[in-house]
Amino acid sequence: MKVSVVVPCYNEEFVIAETNSQLNSVLSSCFEDYEIVYVNDGSKDGTKALLLAFRDKFPNIKSIHFSRNFGHQPAVSAGIKNASGDYIVIIDADLQDPPSLIPEMVKKAQEENANVVYAVRKTRLGESWFKKITAKYYYRLINSMSETQLPLDTGDFRLIDRKVADVFNKIEERQKYIRGIITWIGFKQVPIEYDREERFAGETHYPLSKMIQFAMRGLLYFSKKPLTLATNLGLTLVALSVLFFIAQFVKWIFYPETFEIGWMSIFGSIIFFGGIQMLSIGVLGAYIGNIFDEIKNRPEYIIDEIN
Repeated sequence: MKVSVVVPCYNEEFVIAETNSQLNSVLSSCFEDYEIVYVNDGSKDGTKALLLAFRDKFPNIKSIHFSRNFGHQPAVSAGIKNASGDYIVIIDADLQDPPSLIPEMVKKAQEENANVVYAVRKTRLGESWFKKITAKYYYRLINSMSETQLPLDTGDFRLIDRKVADVFNKIEERQKYIRGIITWIGFKQVPIEYDREERFAGETHYPLSKMIQFAMRGLLYFSKKPLTLATNLGLTLVALSVLFFIAQFVKWIFYPETFEIGWMSIFGSIIFFGGIQMLSIGVLGAYIGNIFDEIKNRPEYIIDEIN
């Protein structure tokens, strides 16, 4: 049995040495055959040099270097595609997810004959209340709108077996939402709980803007309900508008002395309905944009070198 660990890296020079030390310590003490696949996602600091130094020292390390920054999800995809293990574990480089949990994940997969073991966060240390709240309700929102029910309070930290990896590698989507795709693939998937630590060093590479983009990707790729909601909202507003004009017409016929012509109500109605139209067009445009990205058929990432 061989265990592969995929580690996407972007500007991780302050933490990657400790990450490598912990991973090698855990893996070497628990498994005879293992590899660590680092994916350098176009880092601009000293990450690449450190990974090359690791490769010279540790023969079980493979480093993949992108031609530029393509993003976390393409980096994970490249790692899975180039991993050769019977079990593949996805873990970030910042040590918020503990390498010490990997042997337990493998053991759980073997004991329960599971194809996927996904890590569920019991606690999230070192993160703002805003991030905790938005993360909590985001998964509940997407599950209320999606046909694929995602596990709550999880990230990409998970184990997949060779069967799931082979299916995943056949999926040709460019804008992958990996935790959603792995859930969609199916087979037997079981949870394992853990406490998420603070980031070991450096700064997060997921500011609010990237969090929103990532959340929108998950929502748009796993649900068509926003389109349905826009349509239903439009129909509801049309019905309300008809009722409003009927009420105004009746008022004009039977109670002309109370009928008033108000520019503010007209102006407000124009702004309101215009906003609804723009919102609906925006939702439609987001879906069309995703379709446009897919049909261009560009590669998900470009590899500069593999060491």
